[in-house]
Amino acid sequence: MSISNVAYFYGTVEEAYLDKIKTQLEEEKVAYFPLSQMCSIELDNFAHMIVSGTLKEIKEVLELALRYDKSVGIVPLPKQKELMKTFELSSKLDEGITQALLRSEEKIDILFSNDEIVLQEVVIGDAPPLDQFDSTLKEKSLFGRIKLFFHTMGKVRDLHHTKMKLTDAKSNEIKFSAVGLVGIEYNNATFASKLISKQINSSDGKLSLVILAPISMVQYMAYLFKSLVSRWTPERLPESVGYIRTSALKIESGRPLTVLIDSDVKQETPVQLTTQEKALALSVGEKFWEKQSQETNGKDSIKIDHLPSDEESAGYLSKAIPFFSHASQEQYTTLFANLREESRTSNTFMILLVLSTMLATFGLFINSTSVIIGAMLLAPLMQPIVSLSMGVLRQDSALELAGAKTIAVGVTIVLLTSALIAWFIPIEKLTSEMAGRLSPTILDLFVAIVSGAAAAYAKSNEKILGSLAGVAIAVALVPPIAVAGIGLGWADWHMFSSAFLLFMTNLVGIVFAAAFTFVVLGFSPINIAKKGIITWMLIVAFVAIPLYSSFEKMKEDIHIQKMLANLHLNLGQNEVTLTHIVLVKHADKLEVRCEVIASGFLNKDEKVLLKEVVEKTIGKEVEVIATFRYRL
Repeated sequence: MSISNVAYFYGTVEEAYLDKIKTQLEEEKVAYFPLSQMCSIELDNFAHMIVSGTLKEIKEVLELALRYDKSVGIVPLPKQKELMKTFELSSKLDEGITQALLRSEEKIDILFSNDEIVLQEVVIGDAPPLDQFDSTLKEKSLFGRIKLFFHTMGKVRDLHHTKMKLTDAKSNEIKFSAVGLVGIEYNNATFASKLISKQINSSDGKLSLVILAPISMVQYMAYLFKSLVSRWTPERLPESVGYIRTSALKIESGRPLTVLIDSDVKQETPVQLTTQEKALALSVGEKFWEKQSQETNGKDSIKIDHLPSDEESAGYLSKAIPFFSHASQEQYTTLFANLREESRTSNTFMILLVLSTMLATFGLFINSTSVIIGAMLLAPLMQPIVSLSMGVLRQDSALELAGAKTIAVGVTIVLLTSALIAWFIPIEKLTSEMAGRLSPTILDLFVAIVSGAAAAYAKSNEKILGSLAGVAIAVALVPPIAVAGIGLGWADWHMFSSAFLLFMTNLVGIVFAAAFTFVVLGFSPINIAKKGIITWMLIVAFVAIPLYSSFEKMKEDIHIQKMLANLHLNLGQNEVTLTHIVLVKHADKLEVRCEVIASGFLNKDEKVLLKEVVEKTIGKEVEVIATFRYRL
């Protein structure tokens, strides 16, 4: 229901627009006053106030309403889209006037920054895109959102962390480093409010502070992409964002930071943010109340444990945000201590390696996958390889030498143990488990690279160290060396060289990928890591040459098998079909093993003709070994 005796204050409003408002209100008891006369008005004669003007002018009237405990409504100007969104005010003039006339029975909190009213947001430092309204994405195409993403990313070079000290209403001190902070009181459709919409209530006496503190460009890019391009709002705070909810905060910074209130009023740190609980009866839209969170319990909330807070992090982040994250001194010290210990040869290492080699070798002979997997889990060879990768990364010659020495000792132990077992066992039969490790291709290198990255990541995080067992199974270090050792025991150079190439593939792939992953995780600056990364990249490229050749041969073999599979022939009086094609490579010739299903017995001439057809089909001379089956 509308009320009489309304004081309408107008500031910077076009005369034509004001005339429209007066026409809409001609049946109401409204007195109109320019803002310059505000202080001379006897407000006791009016039960309600309405205001139109700039944000600064609106806030002047709100201060007056607070002082005299008056209800107030806002008729927004057409260009004040963000104000409409914040308080759910109608963009249609007649509906907006009706909303402004209705006196609110419920009061809302008011946020102050050094006694200055904050209607939408207070931004301390730089906090893109948290300080932007999602209206920036309205009606933008995917291409437009991608352009905005890269435009925002262009600002990253200018972002620097600053030490922050916050003191809450209970005098608790909160310290961290960040590039910017955004303080809000209402769910106003900024990117900051979208992240914490479930924690915002406009009448609980609490303000919300959203903190932007990326520790790497990669981390920041991930949040930006989700927000600007995919338009996805995460259910929990991104890793680069923190959050504080309390009634008052004193914010101090290591260097003076600009404080921007509602994109207009400028202040400078230190700044005091305070909330005046249920202070103002403001006429708002019904949706404004629907947006209020019902999950708040009146308690303070702080979520900043994941933000950088130590002196070391604050120091390097104050210069520039690195492309990759930087490991803390504590993480670095702990990991290095473990890697140095694991890079050394010990009795435990040698005993486990001998036992795992015995298991692997016997498993290869009896063709048992489960026994070989057990050997993979038992083998400790992954540890010095990861240590070597860190030595390569940090140009730490002592760690490199220790890791390389332990790997060399380990490989020698495996070769000798498996060669002795093969020499003593009176069986010289190539099982499928052995054969499976004699044709390494570029795909095996990809497996090694992925496994190396997983090993480094698991090693750097104590919570997931148990995942190393899965990595050990995936990359299978000991079995190929054991096959190479069996080749030595049988004096088969081709078997030895092929299996050992697989081990070298695993070794170089793991070292390169683990070193690169440690760079990404921040365990070495790029300028130090560059030499080792480039060196091992060249080694990987060198090893990839024979692997790619093997891959091409594998493609060729698959092509041959497809050509010969289910080949139908008429040989004299018999119909013949080839199935179960298996190719076996020898040093001098390719051997084709197959099943021949024939309608009758083949004579010698028909068998010769069959071989000629096979050779003509694949375009090369081959040895054909056939198993004959007859269709009855």
